[in-house]
Amino acid sequence: MSDLTFRPESEKNETNRQVRLGRIAYRAWRRGFREADMVLGPFADQVAPTLDDAELAIFEDLLDVEDQYLYGWIIEREPTPPEHQGPVMDKIRAFMREHVSAEVFKGIG
Repeated sequence: MSDLTFRPESEKNETNRQVRLGRIAYRAWRRGFREADMVLGPFADQVAPTLDDAELAIFEDLLDVEDQYLYGWIIEREPTPPEHQGPVMDKIRAFMREHVSAEVFKGIG
């Protein structure tokens, strides 16, 4: 008799999504650039689980960008290249404004 366990496809997909979100969070929190960590890490924890698969792919592509460029785009110090500008970047910027404001209000920063 085999010890194989068969799970429904929906359960496998949810497990794969959780693994993917874990990898994304790890990458977002461990950038090596503190300011980027402080925006991207909480964004990965709080917002990424609400993103659809296409948006997650865009977020993963953004995580491939070097910190100084990505952070410059987030704070709008530098113009965001058209291939990276879109709804996900807008969500990151909105989150950053809300997150930073909340942290400052609590007395951090």
